[in-house]
Amino acid sequence: MQNAREKYLPWLTLREIPFVGNVIYKKLIDHFQTPDRVLAASKDTLEKTGFLSSRVIKGILNHDRAKQAAARELDLIIKKRVRIVTLTDRHYPALLRHIPDPPPLLTHAGNIDNQTPCISIVGSRKPTSYGMTAARRLAAGLADKGFQIVSGMARGIDTMAHKAALSVNARTLAVLGSGLDRIYPAENYRLFQVIREKGSVFSEFKIQTQPAAHNFPLRNRVIAGMSCGTIVIEAAEKSGSLITARLALEYNRELFAVPGSIFSPKSRGTHALIRQGAKLVENETDIINELHHFVHAEKKEKPGKKTVLQKKTKTCTDLSIIKFLDPYPVHIDILIEKSGLSPSEVMSQLTDLDLSGKIRRHQGDYYSLTEDTIE
Repeated sequence: MQNAREKYLPWLTLREIPFVGNVIYKKLIDHFQTPDRVLAASKDTLEKTGFLSSRVIKGILNHDRAKQAAARELDLIIKKRVRIVTLTDRHYPALLRHIPDPPPLLTHAGNIDNQTPCISIVGSRKPTSYGMTAARRLAAGLADKGFQIVSGMARGIDTMAHKAALSVNARTLAVLGSGLDRIYPAENYRLFQVIREKGSVFSEFKIQTQPAAHNFPLRNRVIAGMSCGTIVIEAAEKSGSLITARLALEYNRELFAVPGSIFSPKSRGTHALIRQGAKLVENETDIINELHHFVHAEKKEKPGKKTVLQKKTKTCTDLSIIKFLDPYPVHIDILIEKSGLSPSEVMSQLTDLDLSGKIRRHQGDYYSLTEDTIE
């Protein structure tokens, strides 16, 4: 514990000094190599850097209160048994180092793997069945091909991306907009526990930081910064996912977007990205073709996997009405017209499919396939 205190207390102290943001912090480390040297520097030495304001210099020279706050934070970190990785540590996420304002340190729960490339998947917190299916298939497919799946552990697309990666026994990384002792949303606490066992959960915030609106754009830059590419699924016109997309482009990373329904407001932001040059994605092959140089080794297909899917598809298509359904809601009158069946026969089959979880009923007698049923 003493070694941890000696190593990390200067890093936390420098972070506590007023007006030392991430950009200034990085400049200080580039100039002095370690925070210890920054804190020990004289006024004359600090002034000669040429990039520090008088108030920052004053804060560095009089850092006793900052050190006390840092010591309290470090006590909590040690108590909660989470780890710290700093900007100069070899385990610090490799690509994240190269953004203009990388976090000087991250707390994390789990193990860091800097050998396996990362790709982020972000999108709506209230996705459609289609969006969830796209997230599940892309995340599982890319994880199976050797990528770590990065997302923000939010509801909807983020949660599905993490779970899909875990479903193929692959690593997934979550980046929080809160401290590691304040898991948000609360219903994802179990997911947090699983990810920390089979991947890692990161935060740049103090360990007891509550989720707040201004934290999430900061979180999004870490997601984009850690990843060689970002995939956006179902983003509305003012979605936070578009912030991640913009940052990915600023960091010179690949940007991908999954097209959606032209009638869905949830896809307007995604379609705007495609019009602006994001690569349209239909499956993981579209992404791998662009990022093939990052893939180390493809995993072998799990025995029996294809048989299970084939069996599921056959069971579904045995019911004649299902071939007229797709991920987008279809009105019952269209189903009656296309199938040639009587209204009572169509309703009977729809009821059976609904009860078995193969379709979803929407308001106004519209029906769509669930994500588990789509071929």
